Amino acid sequence: MTDQAIEPAVEPATTFSDVERRIKAILIGSAGNLVEWYDFYAYTAFALYFAPAFFPSKDPVVEQLNAAVVFAATFLMRPLGGWLFGYLADQYGRRLSLTVSVLCMCFGSLIIAVTPTYATIGIAAPIILALARVIEGLSLGGEYGASATYLSEVADAKHRGFYSSFQYVTLIGGQLTAIVVLLLLLQKVFLTTEELKAWGWRIPFFIGACLAIFVAVMRRNLHETEAFVEAKKKAGSSSSMAALFRYPRELLLVVGLTAGGTAAFYTFTTYMQTFVKLSVGLTEDQTTMVIFGSLLFACVLQPLYGAISDRIGRKPLLIFFGIAGTLSTIPILTALKATKEPFTAFLLICGAWIFTAGYTSINAVVKAELFPTNIRALGVGLPYAITVSLFGGTAPAIALYFKSIGHETWFYYYLSGVIFLSLLIYATMRDTKHASAMHRHE
Repeated sequence: MTDQAIEPAVEPATTFSDVERRIKAILIGSAGNLVEWYDFYAYTAFALYFAPAFFPSKDPVVEQLNAAVVFAATFLMRPLGGWLFGYLADQYGRRLSLTVSVLCMCFGSLIIAVTPTYATIGIAAPIILALARVIEGLSLGGEYGASATYLSEVADAKHRGFYSSFQYVTLIGGQLTAIVVLLLLLQKVFLTTEELKAWGWRIPFFIGACLAIFVAVMRRNLHETEAFVEAKKKAGSSSSMAALFRYPRELLLVVGLTAGGTAAFYTFTTYMQTFVKLSVGLTEDQTTMVIFGSLLFACVLQPLYGAISDRIGRKPLLIFFGIAGTLSTIPILTALKATKEPFTAFLLICGAWIFTAGYTSINAVVKAELFPTNIRALGVGLPYAITVSLFGGTAPAIALYFKSIGHETWFYYYLSGVIFLSLLIYATMRDTKHASAMHRHE
């Protein structure tokens, strides 16, 4: 049943009003995605400054390792978020799920902003910090599935890869926004370095909470997708775990699709700032500028690759990522550690993004095209969240652990191996562009 190719339905001619409506929906949906990921990545961008306040230690590597462990721990909640918000999105609408998820992110960010330090309340400080990150992890666990589903469903069939790529444009844009805030604070116009380390790191979390409230109001005005409305009209259409497990092949495909890509993504986003600072040895200003420039480059690649996938299919891009990632990861990270030049570091990270974007630009639409409408958000969100928890969120902690025991290069081989495992899936799967379930209702 699920192994058979599904021909996409023929869509009516697209009018200007259709295009305008889709663009508006994507902009509003993407704005929410950007704010959620800004809140989430503010933790990574400012970890170098607040880690001593929550995890005081004489060794900065240990401080960053503890912060990375809390970062990884938040991913334990993402599967629960994927299930909860995926169910909400499939049963009650994409709009409700997206609105509630951004409110959860607001709450988590606000907790971080007001939590006292270790010096004030002792061990309770890192515990409260971990609780806040758990709430944020729950929120993001639901955001991905609902957002991927929404952006895929509002797009027309000919441009679905292009439109869906904006999920990662805004996802990376969230980290860029966090870095912009960091750059502004580093200019010492408003705060000194000592003030930033003492209390200034709380500012970005206050900003994130305020932005999240604004986006929640915006998302209340989102239009439901036609695919969801049509699915709810069909008698007996429902979203449940029982219905989801009727698609074991698709669930396993999501896991295989995600493992290598998410490990690479979190390596070249969240871990890169720590790696460039601690392993390459650049200054804080140089590190921030290198990461900012490489992420800006990554943003530009997303819609370009998404548009290419609309012409040649999704599978060639995935295979490109798998082959290039397997062969290039070790040389790039080895060369990156050896260099001391900021511009060389920037070029090397951009080189990694040239193949990583082959996954990030289209992974959302590929997964959305695997499932029928009534279980799409749950089918995309739950297995994705589980896989990201295992391979994505743990990447910085694994890398820092290997560094702490004197075998940093082991992580290079680990990452290359995980990408190779996903390559095996890419090589054997069908191209979802030509076998899409986007117009199917069960």
